[in-house]
Formats: sequence, structure tokens, C-alpha cells
Amino acid sequence: MTDILDLGGRVALVTGAGQGVGRQIALHLAAHNAGGVAVNDYVLDRAEAVAAEIKAAGGKALPVQADVSNLDSVKAMVAKAEKEFGQQVGVLVNNAGNAGANPSPELRKPFWETGPETWNSFIGVNLYGVMNCAAAVIPGMIARKAPGRIITIISDAGRWGDSGLEIYAGAKAGAAGFTRAVARTLGRYGITANAVAIALTATPAVEARLKGDPEVLKRTLEKYVIRRPGRPDDIANMVLFLASDASSWITGQTYPVNGGFTFAL
Repeated sequence: MTDILDLGGRVALVTGAGQGVGRQIALHLAAHNAGGVAVNDYVLDRAEAVAAEIKAAGGKALPVQADVSNLDSVKAMVAKAEKEFGQQVGVLVNNAGNAGANPSPELRKPFWETGPETWNSFIGVNLYGVMNCAAAVIPGMIARKAPGRIITIISDAGRWGDSGLEIYAGAKAGAAGFTRAVARTLGRYGITANAVAIALTATPAVEARLKGDPEVLKRTLEKYVIRRPGRPDDIANMVLFLASDASSWITGQTYPVNGGFTFAL
């Protein structure tokens, strides 16, 4: 039986893939004939653990540490992946997010009581990180003269706004707008670019927090049409679809994978 989600041997790079959603995306891509998966994380031990899982299942993987907010670090990561797998990156998944490796306590203050030095914790990872990774892989994607895929994980905070997360929401909305513009630029080369907007997802850290207070979990889930948190594989399934040729006529879109937290036209 033909696998319509087969990646055709494309090399994939998944940022922030050492845990949670990113880990599951890396595992999904590896299981559907990726030519190799570069598993990025700011913490090398996490990347190595996920790469070991992929290899144990018969896939090809390379753990690689890099700070996505640093362009030189990103370029070195891409060069290492291309050397390891013998071809340019054909699938980029911009998954790294939140406030970076060492969030400032200042982020808990109202944003108007802080300034750019604090705001850059969010902007550096969620916007510049996306731009850096795209800039590093696009020349190779064009040179391949083969279909390429850029997929950016954003948040519903960037679609509807989130009180107390103004800078984060702005950075995610910026990443979505950047992705749409990239889609227009790269369509002529057979390269698509789409975003996936996620909401409450049961990563280990989120599960631990929610289980600590059942009332908080109940109140939170009342906002969702499907009354459960998302799972990492819910997001990974959409990413896999967008990475495959099954989505070859789709570009410049943002897909909410959010249990009905918000709707889209």
C-alpha cells in the first residue's frame, strides 16, 4: 500500500526537538522515510536521546546543539546536517519556541514595565529563530531543484491574542506573517511554507502543572470544544502532512490544531 505521507528521502531539520512536540515531530518524520532527521535542541543531551530513539527504530538521525536565535550557530548546524546526510535540508520545521533556554523572571511583569532586553527573550527564539533557520536552509532548498517544505509552529496566542503574553503573541504572529511572505517568494521553486497554530498541549511539563490542580484543568478545558488537551502526536500528524507531497498544493496557510479553542474561516 502506498504511503501518501512518504517524505521521499528528504532530509529534515526539526528545531527544539529534544522533548515534547518537537520530539514527536522528529519521530513522525523519521518513520515516514525521511533521508535523515537533524534533531536540534539547545541542550545536547536531549537531542541525543531523541536521535537515539530514531536510530533504534531504524531511522537516520543527527543530534545537533544550536541556539536558533544566533544566525552563525544556525548556519553551522545546517552545514553539519548536510554533511552528515549528504544532501541539503528538504524539510524545515521551526518548532523551537517559548522564551529561550534561560527565561528572565522579568517576563512575568507587565510588558510596559520592561523593555527590549526582556522582550528579546521571546522575539529572539520565536521570530528571529524562524528567520535564521529559513535563511540558512532556503539557498540549499532552491539549489536542490526538488520540492521543499518549511513548517513553522506558532501559537493560538498569535492568532487571537493572550493577556499577559503580548510580546510572545506578537512574535508568533510575526512568524506567521513571515511564513506567508516566504510562501509567496518560494512557490516558483516548488517550496511551500505553512504554519501550525497550537494551543494547550500535554507535554510532560504541562501535564505535571495541570495534574497538580484538577480545578485549573477543568476550567481550562471548558474553553475547548474537544475537552482534552492536545497531544504531541496531534501536532506531529499535521506537520507530517505538510511535509509530505500530499500537501503539495497548499502554501501560505496557518492551520489551527487546537481542539476548537479558536476557529478559523
